[in-house]
Amino acid sequence: MEFLCYHRDRTGSLALRDDLVEEHWSYMDRYAKELIARGPTLADDGETPTGSVHILELPDPAAARAFAFDEPNYQAGVYRDVLLRRWRNMLGRTMWDFPGGRTGGHRYLVLGLGAGQPVDLSVPPDRDELIAYGPLLSDDGAAWLGTAALVRAADQETARAVLTQDRYAEIEVHTWQFGGRPS
Repeated sequence: MEFLCYHRDRTGSLALRDDLVEEHWSYMDRYAKELIARGPTLADDGETPTGSVHILELPDPAAARAFAFDEPNYQAGVYRDVLLRRWRNMLGRTMWDFPGGRTGGHRYLVLGLGAGQPVDLSVPPDRDELIAYGPLLSDDGAAWLGTAALVRAADQETARAVLTQDRYAEIEVHTWQFGGRPS
């Protein structure tokens, strides 16, 4: 089963996040084989973290909850909340397989929070700029709760356009970058 975990930073927690960076990376190292994508969301300055995205394959919802809530930054109070949803990898690849590479262009996390009938269940025709794409689902996989994408785009509005605009209760767009230990 695949899951999307988005930890959102608590205001004023940057110093604590910085103090825990090695603990965070060591924790993520334990999940290296399970990770499909990872990386921070960033403030408008393009540098200050505002959250952390992790998409990974785990055996069940209990394992996903353990992953999300045992994470060192979560345990220490860096994060204010967690979005944890089952997810389906519609591209069938990891971020490391993205043909566009790790750098170049602007990258975004696009979250469409569902309302009503499911939408965007197929990969958009222009998939070249998609890093990751798939529906957000209930724990049992039966109910559609939205759609999540990591995308390279010229700007936030172009990123937002990967989803059908009038079919979601809310669409969030966050600046995102490839994560992991610096080389």
